Amino acid sequence: MSHAHESTATSLLHNRPFIRFWCARLLGVTATQMLMVAIAWHMYDLTSSAWDLGLVGLFQFVPALLFTLPAGHTADRYHRGRIFAACMLLQACVGLVLVLATEQSFATRGLILVVSVMLGMARAFQMPAQQALTPLLVPVAQLQTAVAWSSSGMQVAIICGPALGGVLYIWGPSTVYATCAVLLVCAVGLALSVRYPHRPVYLAATWSSVSAGFRFVWQHKVLLGATSLDLFAVLLGGATALLPIYCRDILHVGPVGLGLLRGAPAVGALVMSLALIRWPLRRRVGHKLLTAVGVFGLATVVFGLSQSFALSLLALVVTGAADSVSVVTRSTLMQLETPDDMRGRVSAVNSIFIGASNQLGEFESGATAALMGAVGSTVLGGVGTVLVAASWVKLFPALAHRDTMEPSAR
Repeated sequence: MSHAHESTATSLLHNRPFIRFWCARLLGVTATQMLMVAIAWHMYDLTSSAWDLGLVGLFQFVPALLFTLPAGHTADRYHRGRIFAACMLLQACVGLVLVLATEQSFATRGLILVVSVMLGMARAFQMPAQQALTPLLVPVAQLQTAVAWSSSGMQVAIICGPALGGVLYIWGPSTVYATCAVLLVCAVGLALSVRYPHRPVYLAATWSSVSAGFRFVWQHKVLLGATSLDLFAVLLGGATALLPIYCRDILHVGPVGLGLLRGAPAVGALVMSLALIRWPLRRRVGHKLLTAVGVFGLATVVFGLSQSFALSLLALVVTGAADSVSVVTRSTLMQLETPDDMRGRVSAVNSIFIGASNQLGEFESGATAALMGAVGSTVLGGVGTVLVAASWVKLFPALAHRDTMEPSAR
């Protein structure tokens, strides 16, 4: 690593607002991943239905879709740290409700779907606020490194969260839910301690203002290509909702195995994000991005066909490594090329394309699995992802031929 990279990393470690927010996100993502493992396994225990696993994703997607654009407007107008803290608090309340429901024996299919709606609403406001806050905490010269460090930290949480959730589920879902609530309350405290020079933007809540992020992304074809590429990759390759089926009916492992599989993509993503800190993408950025998405699709096909737990773990590690290239590339380009007074709304568009597509992808996987089985659904999604990556070469030549990470002239 060059002296310049070492200096940047050291200065980030001494940046208290960035580190506090980094820790808040770490705790929040860990708790969220634990919560998702517990909710999925709890639902499958109650109903043994692939369709219901898909509905959990759909019930999170719909509020995320409806509220994300207003959430982006809110992030551009109000204090982003406090918005993030409020979202953490709502998710902590969900955890406490699930503890009470489990202990009092009224945790039903309907209740899980209702709390899924609440989680979708919280994430609709959380994602634009957290994405738009990081550039306010670090100098522009440190932004790419900050994005890579943030990605690395989040992957640690995504590794530890599902594994910890799977282990704690041995003592019952209420143990997981209570632990999540505690972690989320800690995240609230850290987020409220983040200080930065907030400059309110007084925007009227008109459709033109709220939808400005869409127009910005549409006019910047590289951003449009990168975000839409991830949209289809996550939508088609989103086999996460089917992991309880694979664990119980195909691979024959329990909640601990589920936690390991949920965390496997994050292992690959962590390794790749650390590699990108050491060796950042400098040339042929677009080509490497499209290749990574193609590899993601091929690894998804391997996972879908595998009947070996070890091979399934390895395939998911590869999907995570490939996805990390896309995440770091897209996030850095989006923040560098977007003015600060637009970052919340542009981040909201990114949330719709990427964040909400996770839940819609889970519904798509559950619905197709109900029709053709889990293996057919996963393989079909992986093949579709490869075809999308190949077609984007022609549909978005500006992205395919993007050479460097340098921001284009506005």
